[in-house]
Amino acid sequence: MPFELRLPGRLKGIGWKVKIRDKERLEPPHVTILRFTRSWRIGLRNGRFLETGDSWNDIDPEVRSLVESARDELVAQWNRMYPENPVGETDDE
Repeated sequence: MPFELRLPGRLKGIGWKVKIRDKERLEPPHVTILRFTRSWRIGLRNGRFLETGDSWNDIDPEVRSLVESARDELVAQWNRMYPENPVGETDDE
């Protein structure tokens, strides 16, 4: 079952979501930020975008702040969902 970070109603109302999706156990640990049909994946080990060309400039600053402040919760959720692929303490990805 996917995990969804709680966002304020204003952000949800304009299409923003932050999730750890299911069926991603073979992927590098990451969180997915979505807005309607667009998505950005950010690595939980190093905080970098997984896809080349993605940028925080395309994401609402409040969403960025919420994702950064919820990092510990996101890591814990990833580790709970994918114990065979934990985030750990490494910076390489």
